Amino acid sequence: MKALISVSDKTGIVEFAQALHGLGVQLLSTGGTAKLLADKGLPVTEVAEVTQFPEMLDGRVKTLHPKVHGGLLARRDLPAHMAALKEHGIETIDLLVVNLYPFEATVAKPGCTLADAIENIDIGGPAMVRSAAKNWKDVGVVTAADQYDAVLAELKSAGKLSDKLRFALSVAAFNRIAQYDGAISDYLSSVKFEDEKLGEEYVPERALFPGQSNGHFIKVQDLRYGENSHQQAALYRDLYPAPGSLVTGVQLQGKELSYNNIADADAAWECVKSFDAPACVIVKHANPCGVAIGKDAHEAYAKAFQTDPTSAFGGIIAFNRPVDKAAAEAVSKQFVEVLMAPDFSAEALEIFKAKVNVRLMKIALPAGGERAWDQGRNAVESKRVGSGLLLQTADNHELQLADLKVVTVKQPTPEELDDLLFAWKVAKYVKSNAIVFCKNGMTMGVGAGQMSRLDSARIASIKAEAAKLSLKNTVVASDAFFPFRDGLDVVVDAGATCVAQPGGSMRDQEVIDAANERGVAMVFTGVRHFRH
Repeated sequence: MKALISVSDKTGIVEFAQALHGLGVQLLSTGGTAKLLADKGLPVTEVAEVTQFPEMLDGRVKTLHPKVHGGLLARRDLPAHMAALKEHGIETIDLLVVNLYPFEATVAKPGCTLADAIENIDIGGPAMVRSAAKNWKDVGVVTAADQYDAVLAELKSAGKLSDKLRFALSVAAFNRIAQYDGAISDYLSSVKFEDEKLGEEYVPERALFPGQSNGHFIKVQDLRYGENSHQQAALYRDLYPAPGSLVTGVQLQGKELSYNNIADADAAWECVKSFDAPACVIVKHANPCGVAIGKDAHEAYAKAFQTDPTSAFGGIIAFNRPVDKAAAEAVSKQFVEVLMAPDFSAEALEIFKAKVNVRLMKIALPAGGERAWDQGRNAVESKRVGSGLLLQTADNHELQLADLKVVTVKQPTPEELDDLLFAWKVAKYVKSNAIVFCKNGMTMGVGAGQMSRLDSARIASIKAEAAKLSLKNTVVASDAFFPFRDGLDVVVDAGATCVAQPGGSMRDQEVIDAANERGVAMVFTGVRHFRH
């Protein structure tokens, strides 16, 4: 058996090659990999010896040769193939171990030059991988270090690789090539080419949306069904998921998550991790029905639950603090579909053992930073339309106190300003049209997803009344501007004393005059949060 090894990432390659040698496998290699293996005392033949052609063009040409590709592509079951190999003195290669130049890592570096990007486009590696993967019945192709153990296990137990493993390795190889080519396409089609600036140090400006968009997603699991039982569904994750995002979580107990569970869980998790203080978010049908901050997880939950106990039944609950015994005891009294938190105490886990159907998800909070990635958020969002795709930058805008512009005679109090920022943060995650009443770090009434902002305001009032919550002296956040004064009048009639809205309507002055007339404070945020 003969193995050709040529890797850019040399993690674990020496140990893997040593194990192959111990199993009697002959080793072929190239350039730096060959030198590394030889330095470790392994008998290795350089590809240049086999091809009788030296590596050239700074290593750009070394494996693009019939003695390499013939050895990979020849079908052992076809006499004509084997006769051709014999005629031209080509030996078969049974195992290919290749990982590619680090193109993705290179272009991700700040200040990456066009020259560096181009130089890290692998040619020979993908060509060999495709050859070996096409001939999977006869050749095993290893493209990642995490495949080494499975390959060695079969070689040790059976002396060869099974058809099942070779096929799986082939599929993984073609997937890797697709990812690699997609990354190159994404990069090059985003470059704003300026020939007058060309040179080794040229760092090109890149368009936010490339000329071709190539998705890179890996299936996590098939789901029982989709949004409705007659639909099929599966969950995929980004090739490189951001730390602290939903797909990085670990399910600790409970039934398999459904399509709707995952969608609602994402809405809850994205909302709760936007708060610095201990927070709890309860989501039902993609909308927050209760959000609160408190001194700890238990208090935050108790306040959030008060907003809408009816909708909280069968909801999705997310915490941004570990769930302790007190919080677990409180949550366990209601019917909950999914419970998410950065961690669970031993006592909390013991409490939920009796609730076997409750899905517990442990998700580490992101470390935080300037980039969406550091915050565990998507940088770009997508939405399918008929035979098309809408892409946009994600709504990661965070409102600061300094961004608020007071437009009324009455000024908000410091307490009202704190609640306005809280309400605004919640409104960002409520489906449009969104109206959110808040007080003391707690949602008091939420109106979501209505065609009329006026109706959203009325629904928020109705739900507060149903929950026996007074809206007197509350603040209100509206995700978009009030087009007329009637929406403002409804929230003020309900008890609001302070309102936050984006502004920007042709009738802004009419609404400001109405706020002054009613004796309430109003601030403009200068940004809206439509969420459809």
